[in-house]
Amino acid sequence: MTERTFEVRRARTSDVAGMQELLEPYSFAGILLGKSAVELFESIQQFRVAVTPDGRIVGCGALHVFWQDLGEVRTLLAADDFRGAGVGHAILVALEDEARELGLTRLFCLTFEVEFFSRHGFAEVSDEIIAPEVYAEMLRSHDEGVAEFLDIARVKPNTLGNTRMLRLL
Repeated sequence: MTERTFEVRRARTSDVAGMQELLEPYSFAGILLGKSAVELFESIQQFRVAVTPDGRIVGCGALHVFWQDLGEVRTLLAADDFRGAGVGHAILVALEDEARELGLTRLFCLTFEVEFFSRHGFAEVSDEIIAPEVYAEMLRSHDEGVAEFLDIARVKPNTLGNTRMLRLL
């Protein structure tokens, strides 16, 4: 068996093509929201990537800040041949560390991978995890992920059925 070594680091603009290649099958399958190149470039600072010594992107994940205390883990995945090698765990730890640095105290995710997130301290939650006045402010966002979080009608159909999970940091 080939050794599956990787490092986790901040994503760079030069990683976008590799990230798209990694994401494409999952977005076609309706597991993740599809991301265009422009969307990845616009949000590159939110991403961490797992990279092999030869430069292959084998995992990615993003931290999106919603509010003063609340962030979302987005687009967390590992390449099929690196599943079980600790890629998701390593990226999630990096995102949690960044969330703490930013002063966030809660992390949210919408996921089909309930078991993975449960092992990492996330618990299923109801729809009501933000105060009504915060909800009213968040309605102003044009971000699809925020719409998904708020369960607005413009949410893309491929995200329905995800489990809402929350972790206190």
